[in-house]
Amino acid sequence: MTEFKINPEFVISDEQSLRNLFPAVNPLAARKCLNFLDEHAQEFIRRSPFVCLGTQDLNGSADVSPRGDPAGFVKILDQATLAIPDRPGNNRLDSLTNIVANPKIGLLFIVPGFDDTLRVNGEASLVTDPDLLESMGVKDRVPRLAIVVKVTEVFIHCAKAFRRSHLWNPDHFQDRDEMPSLSKIILDQTTGAPDDEAEMRKIDEDLEKEYGKTMY
Repeated sequence: MTEFKINPEFVISDEQSLRNLFPAVNPLAARKCLNFLDEHAQEFIRRSPFVCLGTQDLNGSADVSPRGDPAGFVKILDQATLAIPDRPGNNRLDSLTNIVANPKIGLLFIVPGFDDTLRVNGEASLVTDPDLLESMGVKDRVPRLAIVVKVTEVFIHCAKAFRRSHLWNPDHFQDRDEMPSLSKIILDQTTGAPDDEAEMRKIDEDLEKEYGKTMY
């Protein structure tokens, strides 16, 4: 694949040039941002089983991490504070090390079947308060820590992206079997996947067993 190079002539490098490309912001959109979790935002969070968590390190390198659990897993501690349990993962700790370096965080809450989303921005802390962690235990497994977010900005996001993508429309669902398994992709990208189909199938089966043992 030929390397793509950006023509500097077409690069937007200042805010005024950017805004000149678009109509003025709708006054309602400008006013919709809150600095607290109102009743609608709280209800949205209680219904959400999935949130995307955006962080950056001190150098500005960005990361987005998916977090999921039964609906309502993100605890509403008060009108301006949320707590997200940290479940077992791959121990890269990308989001957590970013938070230690730079507490700024962005959250995108998603509810299955909803085309609109909820965006929450704030500052995060990593907390090991045993009472808080105990309240977020699942199947007798208590998280090692919680990401506690002090909310600074809250707003509902319109449905255009989800409607354009047909995300919830079964007619647009794709067959996962048309791509290699997660295990094969990772092995291809690292040490190399085995050529033997039976051996690869065993690796995939072992991963599924691992999910069953380590989910919480």
